[in-house]
Amino acid sequence: MMAIKHILLAIFLTSVAYVRCDELRFLVVGDWGGMPLFPYTTPYETAVSIAMGKVAQELGTQFTVALGDNFYITGVKNVDDKRFKETFEDVFTAESLMTPWFFCAGNHDHYGNASAQIAYSSRSERWNFPDFYYTKSWKIPGSDLELQLVLIDTVLLCGNTGHDHTHTQPEGPESIEVAEAQWDWLESTLRSSTAHYLIVGGHFPVWSIAEHGPTQCLVDRLRPLLEKYHVTAYISGHDHNLQHLKEQNSSVEYFVIGAGDFLWKSTPNKDKVPQGSSLFFWAEYLRLGGFAVVRASVEKLTVEFVDSFQSSLYKRILYPRSEMKVAV
Repeated sequence: MMAIKHILLAIFLTSVAYVRCDELRFLVVGDWGGMPLFPYTTPYETAVSIAMGKVAQELGTQFTVALGDNFYITGVKNVDDKRFKETFEDVFTAESLMTPWFFCAGNHDHYGNASAQIAYSSRSERWNFPDFYYTKSWKIPGSDLELQLVLIDTVLLCGNTGHDHTHTQPEGPESIEVAEAQWDWLESTLRSSTAHYLIVGGHFPVWSIAEHGPTQCLVDRLRPLLEKYHVTAYISGHDHNLQHLKEQNSSVEYFVIGAGDFLWKSTPNKDKVPQGSSLFFWAEYLRLGGFAVVRASVEKLTVEFVDSFQSSLYKRILYPRSEMKVAV
């Protein structure tokens, strides 16, 4: 009997040590938006949603970030569109995922009525999409330090891509005035940030070796801002895989997290990123998609890629902005 008690106590202490109470923990998923035909999801999205629920339950995550292409193939029509239920509410059903979700729009969302996704925030307690671009901060438990998330709309900044699946670059913003207003807001937001960790997220990647490759508009205008204001990381989707890229002699880390609904393992743009910057790439079809887990403590921020079998694929440790450690 005593042996059993010791075993149970060891298991309990191990679980307590694993789920630290002094961490902010959240999930990140991109390109998760199902399909417009029955059953309105894909085997990848279904598998990813189940895995996310289990990981969220195990870690006690506080929220989820969704990086666009929320509804394939042409977004939603209006706030009453059944796709909200068929592709989101009826798929991500785990009790552990009934925490706040924070969204930005992707190119497929802008093919439809992206404003309707913003309006849906008033229909769902967990759907948080207050505007096309916005910022949100959380306290790191046990401290007064903050993690700040800045979500932007890369389609409004750079323009949309064509419908022809030729993996074209964005065609330029529909409205220069709207784009410049967002650029001004973004720089002002980054300039004023005193966050311990500062994460910027959007749909189009800055750097990617996969089918869409780098987004030249963001390389030209977003990348300098990330560097200037010591952003911790830029997270994106668009390419249907998991990637980590980092330029040498730079403190900014780039993560592509677009494996929520499809996978594509082609890397035609591997020569279009800075030499040595591609540190991790994953798109294993039989593993049915993946997502990221982010854990922020006072000492460090950890980004971990996880597949639909809940297997850890890759882990990266980042440091507070004040330390400005440039890891290679």
